[in-house]
Amino acid sequence: MSSTEWRTWSPGVRVVVRRLRDDLPAAPTADEPRHTDVLGEVLAVDDAGVLVRTRRGDVRVPAADIVLTKLVPPPPAPRHRSG
Repeated sequence: MSSTEWRTWSPGVRVVVRRLRDDLPAAPTADEPRHTDVLGEVLAVDDAGVLVRTRRGDVRVPAADIVLTKLVPPPPAPRHRSG
């Protein structure tokens, strides 16, 4: 994983971005996680950060908040339910 490889991504690749949370309280507790992951397809990359389409919608991750990044394989095919 790298914190700078995201600058070389092209739209359409599937990624996970570990980022600093932007919703922490002013005085977070010790057990409050400081990071969160964004998983999805890259829509755009520029010097300001990366735009990722997730299951819940598009997420803009500012460059300053990116901690680690990784390319990931396509999602698994949907399972068919029997019965």
